[in-house]
Amino acid sequence: MDEIYNMIEELIRASGYPLEVSGFDIYNEICDEVDGKENGSYIFMSKHDNNDIFEYTLTIYDDNFNLGSLSIRTLEGKTYFINFD
Repeated sequence: MDEIYNMIEELIRASGYPLEVSGFDIYNEICDEVDGKENGSYIFMSKHDNNDIFEYTLTIYDDNFNLGSLSIRTLEGKTYFINFD
């Protein structure tokens, strides 16, 4: 699982997003959100402590999910886009 967490962190850094993020925390946040949801495509938004908005696009399957992309919007009006596909 550490590979997944590291990949999330590396892709977010590569987008130019200047703050540190935890791949572990992001992955667990997504898992909590998808738990019990029906199969399909979803957009999930989360406001972080610094008021940045994380918008995830997900596809949920029977036993797993696919994180397609993440857009991060800051209070300063900057947007960072991360494509996970």
